[in-house]
Amino acid sequence: MSVHIDCDVVVVGSGAGGGPAASELARAGLDVVVLEMGDKHDPKTFTQREEDMFPRLFQDAASRTTADRSIQVLQGKGVGGSTVHNLNLCKRVDDELLDVWEREHGLPGLRMALAPHYAVVEQRIEVSEVPWDRVTRNNRLLRVGAEALGWKHGPLKHNRKGCIGSGFCELGCAYDAKMNSARVFLPDAELHGARVLPGHRVTRVTTALGRATGVVGEGPTGEFSVRARGVVLSASATGSSAIVLASGLPDPWRQAGRGLHLHPGATVGGVFPDPVDGWKGIPQSWECTEFLHPTDPDRRVWLVPVFGHPVGVGSMLPGIGASATKRMASFRHIAAMTPMLHDTSVGRIEATRDARPIIQYQSNEADLRMMAKGMMGAARILLAAGATEVLIPTSRPRIITAHDQAKALANVALGPLDPPLAAVHPMGGLCMGGDPKRSSCDATGLYHQLPNLWVADGSLFPTSTGVPPQLSIYAFGHLVGQAAAAALENK
Repeated sequence: MSVHIDCDVVVVGSGAGGGPAASELARAGLDVVVLEMGDKHDPKTFTQREEDMFPRLFQDAASRTTADRSIQVLQGKGVGGSTVHNLNLCKRVDDELLDVWEREHGLPGLRMALAPHYAVVEQRIEVSEVPWDRVTRNNRLLRVGAEALGWKHGPLKHNRKGCIGSGFCELGCAYDAKMNSARVFLPDAELHGARVLPGHRVTRVTTALGRATGVVGEGPTGEFSVRARGVVLSASATGSSAIVLASGLPDPWRQAGRGLHLHPGATVGGVFPDPVDGWKGIPQSWECTEFLHPTDPDRRVWLVPVFGHPVGVGSMLPGIGASATKRMASFRHIAAMTPMLHDTSVGRIEATRDARPIIQYQSNEADLRMMAKGMMGAARILLAAGATEVLIPTSRPRIITAHDQAKALANVALGPLDPPLAAVHPMGGLCMGGDPKRSSCDATGLYHQLPNLWVADGSLFPTSTGVPPQLSIYAFGHLVGQAAAAALENK
């Protein structure tokens, strides 16, 4: 059965970009339809079990990878997008990096333009610093190790309200304590008349006479089409590019899909004499920035605690058979950290005919060297905090017990799948910039080649942010929503 819908503006995607964009468009009095490929989830149904929640909340059941399979790429689906499963980290892009975007990408005034949107979003999702009494032992160990080494460290900010510290954030919060798109922005959009339609996957933007006319795709009952005066793509830094490419939209300088960054990370584990119970409490509430600077090419590693649930941990521990069983028996005693790269490697998005993304990305030599430096830093922090051994999941697993061994990690040669990497912060693909020959969108998210198509997600970022992009995607979604509303109100 074919379904047809008419509206003023259709928003594709309901996450950190699509939620605030839809909210602002609906507040402006426009007839808004939000299309989400995944389902609408009741938090009360979240089981906190990996085998249940990965297929429900993640694209490709959390098995999506780069084309060469060297990096796992975790992206959400469902009403609220990746804000349903993410860890609530909220950091602005550093002003020094915004200055680089202004200067090198033709975006003058971007920092000043973005500031009020950051402020509004921070207030609406109630961003606050995680108090010390809520910082768990897995996170406190980072502080202990960083202090012992004299390295820079500090608390992180989150968007939580009513959090009980169950620690299962990445499997969806069964207590609905995340102040995310599904809880804040989409209900506001609906209050102002927007329609949010789950189970609708967009495969193409339609055009006529040099304008976007809507979208088509597959819905719960078959094919659907939406006719609209404006289109906002918020389908993620891989999904939005895939839709543009599959649609064959005007792209004379072949910029669509280019400029992809993944912010990839590895995992380093430390075994402690006493229980850590790293899955409990608020994850990632402390950070080490000793090796991170927004513009210094020699300081591009963000160190932050991380922890997995049993299946994830078991898949990464070294050994097989009896040795693996023995390692898994120490589960309660393991603390873990991730060195995450402010990457300079640049990939691209390709697309199948039905707009499924193909992620082409390979880490360059500079990033591999930086990852080795990051693993060294993580190992040294864990040892300084009291770990009896540190587990490095390279292709030939390393067991580190002394600082000299940890320091030697900085010179280890790394390569594809060595170590396995994961990416939870893809960005770029439809980058903003002042020159259409070098970018896809302007500073308001408007696609250079069509006067009524906007992008409102991490696709816009012209470089890696070096920090979690959630807050910035919210801010850009808010900015783009207002810009699109102003343009459509005047027509």
